[in-house]
Amino acid sequence: MSDLKFTVKGESTSATQFIGKARHFQLIIDEPEDLNGTDEDANPVEYILAGFAGCVNVVGHLVAKELGFTIKNLKIEVSGNINPDRFLGASDKERAGFKSIQLSLIPETDASIETLVKWLEIVEARCPVKDNLTNKTPIKISVEKEFNLP
Repeated sequence: MSDLKFTVKGESTSATQFIGKARHFQLIIDEPEDLNGTDEDANPVEYILAGFAGCVNVVGHLVAKELGFTIKNLKIEVSGNINPDRFLGASDKERAGFKSIQLSLIPETDASIETLVKWLEIVEARCPVKDNLTNKTPIKISVEKEFNLP
């Protein structure tokens, strides 16, 4: 299969809010009020955590089917700690991103614990979001000046 390309395009609507579009879906990203946002939606790092949980959900159900068992329900909790000092420009002593991320899965299933251990190993190895969070991905950021011509 050839590579798939995913794209989000959008615009800043304020200093803390971005409204994007992914395919035909609108994504609103905002900050909580204590970070000067309007708290209209999740913030960027919450979207990262939600993306991780969503990806594990998809891969988890796919792998369960491949291993021959059914997940009736899958509870997922994901959290991470960030020191905001770098992001806020107060210090450069710590990294800007998550110090660590914890993800907990509670599947409702008849599968044995041995099967679930194998399942988890495969899910971890095949989850694209976990791969991006774990490994360096080349990123190119550019800026373009918009000119208004008469």
